[in-house]
Amino acid sequence: MTTLSETTTPSEPQPAPLSAGRALSFVVLLGVVSLFADLTYEGARGLNGPYLSFLGASATAVGLAAGAGELLGYALRFFTGYLSDRTQRYWAITFAGYLVNLLAAPALALVGRWEWAIGLIFAERIGKAIRNPARDAMLSYASSQLGAGKSFGLHEALDQIGGVLGPTFVAVVLMTRASGAIGLETYHFGYALLLIPAALALAILTVARWRFPHPAELASKTPKIAARGYAPAYWWFLLAAGLIAAGFADYPLIAYHFEKMGRLSVEWIPALYALAMAVDAVAALLLGRWFDQKGLVIVIGAFAVSALAAPLAFLGDTAWSVVGVTLWGIGMGAQESVLRAALVGFVPTERRATAFGLFHTVFGVFWFAGSALMGYLYDQSLIGVVIFSVVAQAVALPLFWVAARRAGPQSMTR
Repeated sequence: MTTLSETTTPSEPQPAPLSAGRALSFVVLLGVVSLFADLTYEGARGLNGPYLSFLGASATAVGLAAGAGELLGYALRFFTGYLSDRTQRYWAITFAGYLVNLLAAPALALVGRWEWAIGLIFAERIGKAIRNPARDAMLSYASSQLGAGKSFGLHEALDQIGGVLGPTFVAVVLMTRASGAIGLETYHFGYALLLIPAALALAILTVARWRFPHPAELASKTPKIAARGYAPAYWWFLLAAGLIAAGFADYPLIAYHFEKMGRLSVEWIPALYALAMAVDAVAALLLGRWFDQKGLVIVIGAFAVSALAAPLAFLGDTAWSVVGVTLWGIGMGAQESVLRAALVGFVPTERRATAFGLFHTVFGVFWFAGSALMGYLYDQSLIGVVIFSVVAQAVALPLFWVAARRAGPQSMTR
């Protein structure tokens, strides 16, 4: 994919990029870090709601904490991405983010007031905001050897394995330990056990840092771009991604609908979420491979398919609802793999962390606004939710095409 229309300047001779095998090893190491990291904080998120309720927090406090935490976690990413590019301290910032992100979850075992618990939940989201842009920039360096789709797709697949294992791990612990009503000690025990995967994630991150002290060496050594801001194609891409975020229904709203309508028994709702996460992992791998072959047309096709998730989940019977959640999983896989992979082609190497940070900030703000609007619409009209979801994502599709055309016709297909 050709990228920007900025001027280029000659650069000094650079060493040849490292081999594809080394690049793959780097992606796998960071993917395994994400696996254990997701196991840690997704496991905690499976407990957070009932734990806050147990500590006496109101439903309003829980809802505001969840929404504000997500918004804060996304809004900070532009600044941490900019800091990463300015300082070039990608590893240091990644480590700092993972430390905050991973230690906040097991630290919930040390608190007994809901106000302190919400503070740690915020800290976990802030840690993710610190490390994601720098980590994604480092992952993007491997894309010149493996392909951006394969790099981000493989990383997302490993990430989602942790996303499935985390809540399952905590549920098994609680079921085997609790007899009767779950008390404070049981919650604290569950959180404390999350220190194990957190420690494993940090240990593997240390190995990755030792083996690849300079990840930029994985990138192709092309003439350096004299970056003077991002090209118009990037902004069109950003707007399209924001509309996808706004129109993509949150699973909690879908689950709320299932429970309210009696479409599925309560115990099957998290099982269906686990299915969506499994679909997410498989979709990320396949879409990433196809993206490297076909380009942005795969992004457009994936979101055209996943836009059908809302009408099927909200308006269909039980069987169609399952199909809708499956398509929802495909959409999640596309967001975390090919959407990030496509971004690489629109920005210069030395400004990728900033670009990823801005992307995540815009994506998070649009997601928050869309989720709030769909929650309001749900109380007014179920059809309104579906129309907004489909229209927002449908409008995004031609904007991806505009971005591709502005970047160059070869960015549409490979």
